[in-house]
Amino acid sequence: MVKIRALKKLGIPSAAVYSEADAAAPYLKEADEALLIGPGPAKESYLNQDALFKAIEDSGADAVHPGYGFLSENAGFARALENRDVAFIGPSPDWLEKMGDKVESRKLMAEYGVPMLVASPLLPDDEAAIIAEGERIGFPLLIKATGGGGGIGMQPVTEPKKLVKAVGRARALAERTFSNDGVYLEKLLERPRHIEFQVVADKHGNACTVFERDCSVQRRYQKVIEESPAPAVDEKSLSALAETICKAVQTMGYDNIGTVEMLRGEDGSFTFLEMNTRLQVEHGVTEEVTDVDLVVAQIRSAAGDKLSDIFETEPESKGHAVQARVYAEDPIKFFPSPGHLETFRPPAGEGIRVETGYAEGMDVTPFYDPMIAKVIARAEDRKTAITRLRDALAVFSISGPKTNIPFLLEVLDSEEFQSGQVHTGLAIDLRS
Repeated sequence: MVKIRALKKLGIPSAAVYSEADAAAPYLKEADEALLIGPGPAKESYLNQDALFKAIEDSGADAVHPGYGFLSENAGFARALENRDVAFIGPSPDWLEKMGDKVESRKLMAEYGVPMLVASPLLPDDEAAIIAEGERIGFPLLIKATGGGGGIGMQPVTEPKKLVKAVGRARALAERTFSNDGVYLEKLLERPRHIEFQVVADKHGNACTVFERDCSVQRRYQKVIEESPAPAVDEKSLSALAETICKAVQTMGYDNIGTVEMLRGEDGSFTFLEMNTRLQVEHGVTEEVTDVDLVVAQIRSAAGDKLSDIFETEPESKGHAVQARVYAEDPIKFFPSPGHLETFRPPAGEGIRVETGYAEGMDVTPFYDPMIAKVIARAEDRKTAITRLRDALAVFSISGPKTNIPFLLEVLDSEEFQSGQVHTGLAIDLRS
């Protein structure tokens, strides 16, 4: 919906595509046109490029916003659009390609002074070489897919004797998920903070960062609660890192929206994790504290506008915003819980923003990610924002599928979260 509303702000008509599983989705009513592209399974609809190209042709669209997920970071799709004289609202295909390969993106960002964790190159098939790389890096370490995303396939390894088999499993999963079995090793940080920086750039060599978000509360390496500004972190170190990232992005010539994700160790040092070349699920957190419409900025950048025109004044951060991702999943084991939404009544009230693609009476299918809503609370201070978010989640009426709301409330009530001492292992700590 946020993409359609951004287009409306700019006076641009919109055509939305949908699968049979999403035929009742509320965003379809907001679009000027809606086009069915196939059955529920993603491979037959949202990942079916032939169906998408036909929809583009039928609608007469001259630009495509890929959203997040599916083909949003697919360089081949972006190039195919360019070949059809259709603009891809995002970075150029070259940047999708460069940053989509985690090994190559690490090399590139390191060249521009962004700090790095110790890691291996792309792993060979030779078992002895794999073990040698593991011993060089030191245990514990993390196996990661070079073409992966969303935390999929990441495997921690604590001792050498388990490494080779774990690499084999990671390769197989990477091949099934990303059609790319490349993996590499990275030093595993214990209880790090996950802090990311919003980047906006144009096609004229200009770039800036629009502050940071703390995304440390995760389960299965996937974010569930995000906030801005990052709590209990030295503002000077954040500003210095933002400046380094801005300079790197500008110097390399990046040309649209993106997010540079960093890990902060217990010693306070920052190291590069990855760069996402798309709109983030959590972009609304930044919008709430800056009053910047990032989707509008993304569209204007893709259209060739200069950053100085997109941002008439330098963005400022005011107040505090916290977002919770509401999933249809078991709140204990975090397994997806598809089902019929017998009741679905999102909260409202002062400082509350809800984004969802669902409505009462729809089915949460097993075809897609089980996130069913994002609830964002904004206030003048962090304590009030947390209270507003907690109160909103407590009255979010959902029946049918299980949801993770009990877990979200547990996190928000925890001493660690209340004090701002969050880390990526918080969910595990609360379950132990």
